[in-house]
Amino acid sequence: MAASKKDTQAPLRRVAILFAGGPAPGANAVISTAAFSFLNEGVEVIGLKHGYSRLAEYTASGPLQEGTDYIRFTHEMLTHSRTSRGIMIGTARTNPGKHVSSPEHLKDAELSAPLRRVYEGLLSLGVDALISIGGDDTLKTANKLKMFQDNLPSDAKRLPVVHLPKTIDNDYMGIDFTFGYFTAVETLAEEIRNLNYDAAAGKAYFLCECMGRSAGWLAYGATIAGEGSMVLSVEDITGALAGEEVTNSETGQTRKIMIVDRVIDRIVDMMLAREREKREYGVIVIAEGLAEYLPMERLEGIERDDHGHISISSINLSSMFARLIASRYQERTGRARKVNGLQLGYEARCAAPHAFDVMLGSQLGVGAYRALMEERLNGVMVSVTGQLDLHFVPFDELVDPKTLVTKVRFIEPGSDFHRLARFLETVTDD
Repeated sequence: MAASKKDTQAPLRRVAILFAGGPAPGANAVISTAAFSFLNEGVEVIGLKHGYSRLAEYTASGPLQEGTDYIRFTHEMLTHSRTSRGIMIGTARTNPGKHVSSPEHLKDAELSAPLRRVYEGLLSLGVDALISIGGDDTLKTANKLKMFQDNLPSDAKRLPVVHLPKTIDNDYMGIDFTFGYFTAVETLAEEIRNLNYDAAAGKAYFLCECMGRSAGWLAYGATIAGEGSMVLSVEDITGALAGEEVTNSETGQTRKIMIVDRVIDRIVDMMLAREREKREYGVIVIAEGLAEYLPMERLEGIERDDHGHISISSINLSSMFARLIASRYQERTGRARKVNGLQLGYEARCAAPHAFDVMLGSQLGVGAYRALMEERLNGVMVSVTGQLDLHFVPFDELVDPKTLVTKVRFIEPGSDFHRLARFLETVTDD
């Protein structure tokens, strides 16, 4: 259903804020600015601790406890918090909507039971609205919670839901850049710069696996800013690098299969091109999401989380690719070249936020206030464009109404951003 204004104009007396999914620099700018905006208008604000983890099991584990399950925000605790690191209310990946994959499932009492527990847990706290902060999976949950309430009897209390987009991966539809992205890019770029000097000293290569499950924004940004030698992400698995498409029986998702040998040869081609320029070293960056494009035999036995994602850390793509690249290089040249595999990303998620991410996060927090208090909206994501101009995007423009799945914003092949990375890369013979 489209975003809607509340049917009644009952005042908001208490608002809840919830953060879910992985951390991102600037998280506290979002949380504290949203809380500050409501407190200034006399609205009580509570912070739900560690995402949906406690709400999803509300009835089974008794009433929610202040201090353990939630906190009450005050002006004092918000002082100097916008630029602080971490997440003041914690986070978790609990997914109360994991059994709901179509609108019909919302009418099934068993499948929608976790969503009902979330709803009842919020009611038990006297909450009048929910501010959800998180990635695309959290957006899906926010949409399902709204739709669950749409199916309630007409006399049931409805809690407006407003979502604020968060991901260092920057792969969100409906917004140009997500808070934390530029801080994460700079943090990883600095590591790549350091590795470049290390690689030059030993005539070696580093193969860095960068966060970015669905798209390559973080890998591309870090490579450009860090002067990496080459970057490859899921958007690059096309043409000769892509094989057949397969559908995963567990998730129902269709994906291309990477032709691993051709990808490895593409990287070795770049190494040989650098050698012709007397540069026998470098840093190669790959997005972790390439693991999803591996042949199925390489994914057997890999666990999946509540959202159906494979455990990428269990694959260690950087180590796998480093071995394959070193082996292929020796086959083609008869010489050995050391290739070190590294995983990057976690160190960027709670880095001290840069000014832009603090400003962007703060505006998103204010956007939550304006959406609920001034516009009286329900079922919207807050977006920022241009000169930090606020927009409110209805959930149904971001989520498929049939599958309830969000749309990923990929780097567009051939776009100027994509071409920038290729322009800065060493040109190969092909």
